[in-house]
Amino acid sequence: MQDETAAAGRAAAPEAQPTLAEAFRQFTRIGLLSFGGPTAQIAVMHRILVDETKWLTEQRFLNALSFCMLLPGPEAMQLATYAGWRLHGVLGGLMAGLLFVLPGAAVILALAAIYAAYGNVPVVAAIFLGIKAAVLIIVVEALLRIARRALGEGVYWVIAGLAFMAIFFFSLPFPLVIALAALAGLLFSRARAATGEAVEHAPVRLTDTLTTVAIWTAIWIVPLLGVALVFGQGHVLTQLGIFFSKLAVVTFGGAYAVLAYMAQQVVQGFGWLTAGEMLDGLGLAETTPGPLILVTEFVGFLAAYRHGGGSPLAMGVAGAVVTLWATFAPCFLWIFAGAPFIERLQSMPRVKAALAGVTAAVVGVILNLAVWFALHVFFAKVTAAPLGPAKIWLPELATLDLRTLLLSLVSAAALLWLHWGIGRTLLLAAGLALAWHWLAPLAGAA
Repeated sequence: MQDETAAAGRAAAPEAQPTLAEAFRQFTRIGLLSFGGPTAQIAVMHRILVDETKWLTEQRFLNALSFCMLLPGPEAMQLATYAGWRLHGVLGGLMAGLLFVLPGAAVILALAAIYAAYGNVPVVAAIFLGIKAAVLIIVVEALLRIARRALGEGVYWVIAGLAFMAIFFFSLPFPLVIALAALAGLLFSRARAATGEAVEHAPVRLTDTLTTVAIWTAIWIVPLLGVALVFGQGHVLTQLGIFFSKLAVVTFGGAYAVLAYMAQQVVQGFGWLTAGEMLDGLGLAETTPGPLILVTEFVGFLAAYRHGGGSPLAMGVAGAVVTLWATFAPCFLWIFAGAPFIERLQSMPRVKAALAGVTAAVVGVILNLAVWFALHVFFAKVTAAPLGPAKIWLPELATLDLRTLLLSLVSAAALLWLHWGIGRTLLLAAGLALAWHWLAPLAGAA
């Protein structure tokens, strides 16, 4: 069974071995601190799982990250699920994955209900402004740390830089960038004639993999079929289940890679939200804990709240649940079916070389997300300007938010100079932003 495979891998690994209760506490902490989209969430997990607890080695973390970047769906949530699986099998994976999603899902549900009833709430927006400013510094710190450890040789720095340019300037499809990076890693390995020797691993039985696929496909699909049978094919709950299940299969490259398509379909195709509401939902998802793809929960709540019939609040909650299920149930399928193969693939010299190229490209992808996030944190308006065959993101300098800039500088001092923890830094930035929100009108009136 796959639990036995995980146990065998753990027995041969040098990492510390936590109890289930210890793992529960740390994954709860990760879930509560996972602000700022995938880049920041990967940073938090790296600090806790590799640097602090030493439950994963640096190489195993990077191997898993490269693997998760190849999968459809939110890579940070899948990385957490894999880490839990490594430590305590399927139970650990379920625990880690759910703890990564549920805190943010609860916050988004509450904020979506408030938004549906009252619109945007300035106090909440002020708090999240401070959180965004601190998250940016967390991202920068982690990006530098991961780059130093993942890019050991000059060629991998080149691959990372090319991957960044391919996505940031040319918007090349993520699967193509990853495929080219894998090819570059393989060619570099051949040029050095450093193929190495394959390492034997316990075989993963095909019947176990097929059983896992069948069970988790049923867990994903059967409840959504039940919704369709109860409410009918044309009901908004059924449409949410179908649309977000399709989205879960094609979201390669993380949430950012699919947001434009999703926003277009939600606004123009279904008419569930306006463009402004979609941006508000994205802002909430970026500044609350949990995966950025939780914006789908915001969409599901508002769509069912308005178009579900019956009690708007009850329908909104149902829409959020259906959307969450369609979005995240497939993630457990991908990880539990594929995780037993990660160590085996890494032990094959040619595959290991290709994955080294993918790991380097992942650093470039993370840099792309970090720059995109920074531009949208500091500036209210950012546009994509054509530059020959490429495009360049240009901020409108007049829209620079001085509050965010100052809060980021304070967060940098706390995190990098005073060496505060992530939670304490986030609280400081949120508190200062809230104080600014309350005191600025008084200062203006005076």
